[in-house]
This record gives sequence, structure tokens and C-alpha cells, in this order.
Amino acid sequence: MIPMQVTGVDQQQSWSGTGLPPVEQVRPGLWSIPVPIPNNPLRYVLSYGFETRSGIVLVDPGWHADSAYQALNDGLKHAGFSIKDVQGVLVTHVHPDHYGLAHRVREDSGAWVALHAADAAIIHQTRGRQPYLAESLAGDLLEAGAPPAEIERTAEDAAGMRRFMPQALPDREIVEGERVDVPGWHITPIWTPGHSPGHVCFFDEDRQLLLSGDHVLPRISSHIGHHPGSDPDPLGDFLESLRKLIDRGEPDEILPAHQWRFVGLVDRATQLIEHHHQRLAELMGILRAEGTATLWDIAAQLRWFTPWAEFNSFLRRAALSETRAHVVYLERRGEVVGKGQRPRLYAIGRLPEGT
Repeated sequence: MIPMQVTGVDQQQSWSGTGLPPVEQVRPGLWSIPVPIPNNPLRYVLSYGFETRSGIVLVDPGWHADSAYQALNDGLKHAGFSIKDVQGVLVTHVHPDHYGLAHRVREDSGAWVALHAADAAIIHQTRGRQPYLAESLAGDLLEAGAPPAEIERTAEDAAGMRRFMPQALPDREIVEGERVDVPGWHITPIWTPGHSPGHVCFFDEDRQLLLSGDHVLPRISSHIGHHPGSDPDPLGDFLESLRKLIDRGEPDEILPAHQWRFVGLVDRATQLIEHHHQRLAELMGILRAEGTATLWDIAAQLRWFTPWAEFNSFLRRAALSETRAHVVYLERRGEVVGKGQRPRLYAIGRLPEGT
């Protein structure tokens, strides 16, 4: 096993500061372009550009904002291209910091946009359906045992979230193992569900490079949540996807969508698996001490980087969806049982008599 090591040194230094990392040519014909994410602790997404004979193909163009679009244009100019030269847009997954600018790039360049069908289905499910989103948020919070004040905010929160949900459908479907249309490059997608149902990594066969999207990041554990539109067992999917990459062996370098480039995929993927097993053990410890608990009770007692009491409503919902993914993982494997719906109570093994 190769120990995980930083290769994107300038990217790491920028992450520790406040600015963006530089536009870099990480291999001949392959560019890394940082695109800012306004008002977000992730700060930027790393978009990648593959030069072709007649233009450039982008991976993950970034967040839908004027400042992000300007940074993308500036990065392309640094690489010797303009937005008009973009032939295609490959997207690792549907989240707005990756898919958000895809339709604007398409409008200005005529490029095709490609996304996995499982993530395209989320756009079909949610676009133009703000009441559906509010009802789903409220239903999830009722099931979790959230206090009434939290539930009362769902209509307002859904309206705010709606602005960031993608509306434009892709032109093409990304299919696992089927070589994507990047002339002069041998790039195949690897389906890695978990962070989203249709998340894919892109593997450059010739140069042994893995564009890992949000599936494997050097320091961050990606959000794995159970929410409307997710698969039945997102954490199970994520852990299995990590094992799939481990079984493929070590690429020469990992190019993630956030933070910095690194080597040591197997080491990092193993760390992520261990992180989630520790989280599952922590959750089981809470249930062992409480006997029965709601999702809200469990999430409030788990250890987070920011204390639960300091979370705003958005962070509480994110924490709840991540907690739900872990509870569902245990429930589907018979280690935890649930009873009732609004709220749903959980216990280890079986519920005590009288509950």
C-alpha cells in the first residue's frame, strides 16, 4: 500500500489560506482550473480540461454564479482556450458545485453535457416541483422527531434550496466502462454511487490518472446522506464503491474535485471506510445507552466538527440525512430496528416491550 502523499503542493497551500490555487497544467494537455463556490466552506471546485484536436472537454464546470463563470473563462484563457472552444462537459455528479454551470457553458459554446442516468433522474424528479421539496423536507423532519420550530421553516428553506437545484437535463448518458467522447484520450467512467446515486469517477487509462470527483478527497469525508432522491442504502453503496476502487489498484495520481492532488488511493479509501465504521460504532453506542432514540436524538449526540447546538437549519438537515444513512445501513443489516413513522424510534436488535 502506498502511503497517501500530497502532490498538488500549491493547491494544498491555497487551501490553507484564503485564495484560489493556480491554474495548472497537470499533464501535457490536461488542465486544472479552480472555480470558486460563493459563500461556501469548500471555497472552490477543481474543474479539469482535456485538450483535443479541435477544442477542450471540461469535467465539472462549477457553481452557477457570475463569479464562478468568470473564473472558468479566465482559466480557459490561461490554458489557451475560450468558452467557445468547449466541445463537451462531463459531470461527475449532479450537485450544484459540479453541475451548476453546465447549462450555461452549453448555451455559450454549443457543447454537449453528459451525466449518469441515476443523477439525471433526480433532475426529472425535482425540477419545477418546489411543493414536493417542501413536503419531503417536512416529512423527513417529522420522521426524525424534529421540534415543531424546525419543521415550520421547511417551506422557506425549500424556496432557498430551489435556486440551487439543476433544471437543465443532460444531452448524453454516462455509462460505466463505456469510453467517453474525448478525442485523443482514453477515458472511461467508473460508477461510484454513494455521495449521489449517479456519481462517477473518470479514469485516464493511458496516464493512469483518476479524476475522483467527490468520491475520494484527500482530507474531507464526503457527505453521505439519505434524503429524497437518494438510493435506499447510500452508505452501503459508498462503502462498496470504495472497495471497488481498492480492488482496481493504485493509479499514478488522484485528481479530486476539491482540495488537492495526491497519491495513495488505497490508503485514503481504507481510511474513509474506517471512518464510517467508527461512526457506526459511535451510533450503536448511543443506542446502547439510550435504549430507544429518534434520529434527532442520535444526531444531537454524535460528534461533529461544529457542535450540534451551533448548527443552522441547513447544517442540521445535512447532519440528519447523514445520520439517517448510517441508521439505514444498520437497519438493513439487522443490527438496528425501527418502529413508527412520525417520529420513528430506533433500537439495537429489537425494540423493548411496550414501545
